[in-house]
Amino acid sequence: MPQDLRKYTAQTKMRLLVGFFLLLFSLGLGLIAILYGWRSALLGLFCLLGSGLPIGLIALLMLGLDRIVRKNNPQ
Repeated sequence: MPQDLRKYTAQTKMRLLVGFFLLLFSLGLGLIAILYGWRSALLGLFCLLGSGLPIGLIALLMLGLDRIVRKNNPQ
């Protein structure tokens, strides 16, 4: 059993996110390629990357704001 439960929780969340994206890209695009062909899978990849761009920018903005707040409000 780990001693630092916050670190364990953060590590588990990160592993779940990485696993989700690996499944999304490999299994999802693989099934599209099998069912509809490689050109459709390539278009699916572009759609996933295009939808991930605004989500990633929002996540980076939120992480930056979190760091600013933590720096200005020490506990």
